[in-house]
Amino acid sequence: MDYDLIIIGSGPGGYVAAIRASQLKMKVAVVERAELGGICLNWGCIPTKSLLKSSQVFEYLTHASEYGITISGEVKADFSAIIARSRNVADGMSKGIQFLFKKNNITHIRGYARLAGNKGVEVTDSEGDRKTYTAENIILATGARSKELPNLKQDGKKIIGYREAMTLGKQPGSMVVVGSGAIGSEFANFYQSIGTSVTLVEFLPRIVPNEDEEVSRQLERSFKKMKMKIMTDSSVESVDTSKEKCMVSVKTPKGIEVIETDVVFSAVGVTTNIEDIGLESAGVKTEKGKVTVDDFYRTSVPGIFAIGDIVHGPALAHVASAEGIICVEKMAGENPDPLDYKNIPACTYTSPEIASCGLTEAAAREAGYDIKVGKFPFTASGKASASGSRDGFVKLIFDSAYGELLGAHMIGANVTEMIAEIVVARKLETTAHEIIKSIHPHPTMSEAVMEAAAAAYGEVIHL
Repeated sequence: MDYDLIIIGSGPGGYVAAIRASQLKMKVAVVERAELGGICLNWGCIPTKSLLKSSQVFEYLTHASEYGITISGEVKADFSAIIARSRNVADGMSKGIQFLFKKNNITHIRGYARLAGNKGVEVTDSEGDRKTYTAENIILATGARSKELPNLKQDGKKIIGYREAMTLGKQPGSMVVVGSGAIGSEFANFYQSIGTSVTLVEFLPRIVPNEDEEVSRQLERSFKKMKMKIMTDSSVESVDTSKEKCMVSVKTPKGIEVIETDVVFSAVGVTTNIEDIGLESAGVKTEKGKVTVDDFYRTSVPGIFAIGDIVHGPALAHVASAEGIICVEKMAGENPDPLDYKNIPACTYTSPEIASCGLTEAAAREAGYDIKVGKFPFTASGKASASGSRDGFVKLIFDSAYGELLGAHMIGANVTEMIAEIVVARKLETTAHEIIKSIHPHPTMSEAVMEAAAAAYGEVIHL
């Protein structure tokens, strides 16, 4: 065999699995046809956070007087410079993956990979030349791409996906964002913050529909405060791109509404990259567009594994990384625990941010739990008031019988940095009493976690 392990795809699942496999003394190669780091690092998580940071700085400057600071002259958002900074950040991170590959003696094979049978991977390079490599084990980590609806075909100019949304040549005056999940909401937030007039269209009754209902309502209030137009229970029926502007026909509860806009951004989800990688010929089973795997990511074919967006579970970078580590540790003969998919944090980097883990209040009730719910608003937080970021709250849900922490739902400044406390607490089966009695530093936003737990049991101090 040429290698102990070949990984197809270098996203947060693939490159993390490669590094961990190398640490476990495997000879590893990673096949990647584009930039190292995959979509997350180059076209997703990292560059979008750069864009959102620029918009946050712009917001600070435009509201400087509220902090006792006077700025002479007009504050402008330089769209081209913001985009350039985002791309530079992504490029720097990709170079970091190159360094890690060299440090860990991981071979980077450039090209498009397909399973070739007999433990083989056929790689076609940019010149069209083909070469087959062999490995004892193969991990599929090919990720996903922007989903296209039949009535919302992306042309890359007037109807765009996330790649074009972060590399537009000029800032649009107006934009319709279709889909209010994490991707849609983050881009809607970014563009509205820097002066684009955004309309956010969501098919379901509320935005960020996977979050707790109170979180959805709070984000909608915050977005409307920014002058963003929100359309829920609505769907884009068609887009006429024949003129200079896009004419978007939106079906609403009150009938069809036509919106004139410069650009339509489709953020209706992702589609797995499982076509033309040799699954059928290799006998790898799939179901509903995803590769079927067991708890340790073994497919139906011995020696072939799959992780990340192409398997069951949430399509999140940190999930793919955890799956990659578990996969190669099991492969190396270690004894890792299966991933607990009920304790996965989810983060949306809007302003205010959203972070959640575990059951929503509605889901807990539907599951039959007798619950206690504690909520602490950031309007009562000294740190939030001092920082000028009072929108939002922390909401904790406990099982009344044993005090088990069933779920946590946060919306506010920097809550994505706070949710890990909840993940660890749930991993350790921490009770409400233990959270209440764990001293949280003052003044911090994280005090709201302790206060929310205390609120659930009638012990809250600052409400």
